[in-house]
Amino acid sequence: MFKRVLIANRGEIAVRIIRACQELDIETIAVYSDADADALHVRLADKAVNIGPADAQESYLNKEAILNAAIQTKADALHPGYGFLSEDADFAEQVTDAGITWIGPMPETIRLVGDKDIARASIMPSGIPMAKGSNPLNSNEEAIRSAKEVGYPVILKPVSGGGGKGMCVARDEEDLKNILKLLVDITKEKYYFEHFIERSRHIEVQVVADNYGEVLHLGERECSLQRRNQKLLEESPSIALTQDMRNRVGALAVKAAKSVHYSNIGTVEFLLDLADNEFYFMEINPRIQVEHGITEVVTGIDLVRTQICIAAGESLDFTQDDVTFTGHAIECRINAEDPDKNFMPSPGHITFLHEPSGPRVRFDSGVTAGLDIEPYYDSLIAKIIVHGRNRGDAIKIMERALHEFHIEGVKTTLPLHNKILRDNYFRTGNIDTQFIKKRMPAYVSAPKKMKGMSDTELARAIIESMYLA
Repeated sequence: MFKRVLIANRGEIAVRIIRACQELDIETIAVYSDADADALHVRLADKAVNIGPADAQESYLNKEAILNAAIQTKADALHPGYGFLSEDADFAEQVTDAGITWIGPMPETIRLVGDKDIARASIMPSGIPMAKGSNPLNSNEEAIRSAKEVGYPVILKPVSGGGGKGMCVARDEEDLKNILKLLVDITKEKYYFEHFIERSRHIEVQVVADNYGEVLHLGERECSLQRRNQKLLEESPSIALTQDMRNRVGALAVKAAKSVHYSNIGTVEFLLDLADNEFYFMEINPRIQVEHGITEVVTGIDLVRTQICIAAGESLDFTQDDVTFTGHAIECRINAEDPDKNFMPSPGHITFLHEPSGPRVRFDSGVTAGLDIEPYYDSLIAKIIVHGRNRGDAIKIMERALHEFHIEGVKTTLPLHNKILRDNYFRTGNIDTQFIKKRMPAYVSAPKKMKGMSDTELARAIIESMYLA
C-alpha cells in the first residue's frame, strides 16, 4: 500500500480522498492556491504545498507545479479527484513517467474514452446499442448534410470534454442553422452529431475493474434531473428499471468497460429511450463521479478506498454475486449560485453554516463557517446524500435535511431543490431528461445581457437556454 498520496484537487472531493487515505493509514499531501490557504482540505491534510495564485490555470491546472509538488514531497501516488486534471491523459502519463502511481485508469484508456468518436468506434464492435451518429464535422456545410443523414432531431456534441458542456439540440434545419451562426468555433473544436432521443432517462452505471481483468458493476444511478445538461439531483437505484432491465444495463456497462480494457473506477453512461425501453451508449467517464456517494450508501462499498487499493495493485476482494443493494439514495448538489437570477455565481464569505445530520444523512463538503466561496473555482458547496428504506422514505429524509441545512453569506440552489422535491411529477417518479425544462421553465429561460458579458458569451448563453437538451 502507498505511504503518501498527493491530492491534485480541492474542495469536497479533496476532503473525501483525505478521509479514505486516513482509514488506510496513508499520509496525505494537499495542494492549494493562494486563495485556498485556509481551505478545509488544507487543514485536514498531513502536509500542504502552495502551487500558485488564485487563478485556476496558474494553480490547480498548473501541471508542472503539481507534479513538482508530488516529486518534492516524495509522494508514492497522485489522486486527481474529478474535474480539473482527472481526464487529462497527458498529465496522467507525466505522473507515471515520473515514477508516481496515477490513481485512476491508464493514460491510454483516458485518451481513448476521452475522444467520443474514438470511444464509439472502439465499443461499437461489441454490439452495444448506440444512437445513430456522424463522423467529426469539418464545416457548417458538412454539418447540415450530416444532420439529414443522422435524422432530426439531432444533438451536436463536442468530441472531447465532458460534463454535458457544449451540447445543443436541433429539431430541424432552421434550428441547426441558427446554432451554427452562434457557434462560431465549430471548425476550431471537433463536433459530431447523434440522433436525439426525445423522451429519455439518463442512466449511468458504476463499474469497478482491477488490474487483473476482473470487471464488475455496482448498479445504476438515475441522473435525469439536469439543467443545461448539468446534473442537479441524482438517485440510486432508478425506479424506471425492472430487475431484468437492471441486469441488462449492468451487463452492457461491464461489456463496454472490457472492450476498452478498463481498470480502476469509472462510469458508463446510457440514455434509456422511453419509447422502447432500450439503452443507448453515451460515453465512459474515466474518473470518480461527483455522485459516487449514492452508490456507496446503497452498496456499502467505499469507491475512493477501492480506487486507491486497485492502484496499489490489489485485486478486487469481492465478486459480482457479493454486490447487494439496500434501500434508496438521493443526492442534492448545493451550489453557491442564485437560481432566481439565471444561476449567477454567488461567491462570498460564509458567516454561518449548520450542517444537516441525523439518521441516514451524509454531508460531503469542503467548506465551513468563516471560509470564503471563491469566484475562481467550481461553485459546489456541498452534497447532501440521504439513504432511505425506499424512495418515498428517502424523499422525506432529504426534505428534513434541506430544511436543517442553513448557510448565510452566499446564495445557494437550496430553493430549487425544495421545489423539485415538492413537485408531484418528481414524487411519483414521472421524470425524464426534460423535467426541469418542462416543469420549471423559469430556470432555463434565455438570459439578458449582463454587465461585462461579451457578445460571444451572450451568444453561447442563448444557445444553452434555447437549444440544450
